[in-house]
Amino acid sequence: MTELQRKIRVLVIDDSAIVRQVMTSVLEADPEIEVMGTASDPFIAAKRIAEQLPDVITLDVEMPRMDGITFLRKLMSQCPVPVVMCSSLTEAGSETLLQAMEAGAVDVICKPKVGVAEHLSEHNLQIRDTVKAAARARLRGRNSPAPRAVVPQQKLTADAMLPPPSGRAMSRTTEMVVCLGASTGGTEALRQVLEQLPANSPGIVVVQHMPEHFTRAFAQRLNSLCEVDVREAANGDPVLRGQVLIAPGGKHMIFERRGARYQVAVKDGPLVSRHRPSVDVLFRSVAQAAGSNAVGVIMTGMGDDGARGMREMKDAGARTIAQDEASSIVFGMPKEAIAHGGVEKIVPLGHIAQEMLQAAAR
Repeated sequence: MTELQRKIRVLVIDDSAIVRQVMTSVLEADPEIEVMGTASDPFIAAKRIAEQLPDVITLDVEMPRMDGITFLRKLMSQCPVPVVMCSSLTEAGSETLLQAMEAGAVDVICKPKVGVAEHLSEHNLQIRDTVKAAARARLRGRNSPAPRAVVPQQKLTADAMLPPPSGRAMSRTTEMVVCLGASTGGTEALRQVLEQLPANSPGIVVVQHMPEHFTRAFAQRLNSLCEVDVREAANGDPVLRGQVLIAPGGKHMIFERRGARYQVAVKDGPLVSRHRPSVDVLFRSVAQAAGSNAVGVIMTGMGDDGARGMREMKDAGARTIAQDEASSIVFGMPKEAIAHGGVEKIVPLGHIAQEMLQAAAR
């Protein structure tokens, strides 16, 4: 079997025997994934890793003998491996998960405190997609993994939430807005971009693929670090200069124009491009409501969410920017947006803030 055909080897670390069993069943239902082993705590996991290096680790936060965050930091300093954190879906746990992302985790799987087996089974597709994205992640001190073939699967487009583009681009006005989309690796990438922005930046709307409850803590964390005001979006929030609105996890965010003002609508709906919130939904709504008064930015992440929406933005007259391959944790979403013809400029992460401000000033 060649490297391209080899399955993704996953090590599941969780102190719950039920979680280990269900995660193994969910992951191995995918022909591209193999659970190479399980461990009930980090000490057992360390022995497994010494025997065979996994491609991806799913790691619980609360475990006996050593907590998941401490183990993650040790792992990243000694033997970097893509890690997906698996933790209870609570507000209190969100801050811990943010610490995990800062320590090097590439994504998060949430589980409830009750009914965990049913929850993991119901979210089986999302869990497998998260593990596959992690397997493609670039980590410091670790060679990039060889690309694996992706099996295409049926998925909804932004048509499920919004009508197709009419082809009428809105004329330019003096008020510009910026919309950003990101997924795997995006939490740290967004921090780097937003920290560079001045307090009088154009109004910004963001879709970062995250579970519910996580986005509020993420927004609060960014708000403490940035000059711009960062908050989780609520239905009807105006889009204002100097403010960043982040779509709530588990909800779509739609950009709307009300007279001379912009606002967002936060709505339930089906998964679009396999996600909720979806970048495609946001980008299409920005194309329709703002047209050439917008700047679109697509950043690190696996899959093609945002690719069609970015092309619609460009066709409506918006300026469009993609993160380059070298600085992306996963060069999936930017690559697909480029392939769809929706990208004007491709720049490294460190230059995105400057590029989008210059585009908004034109």
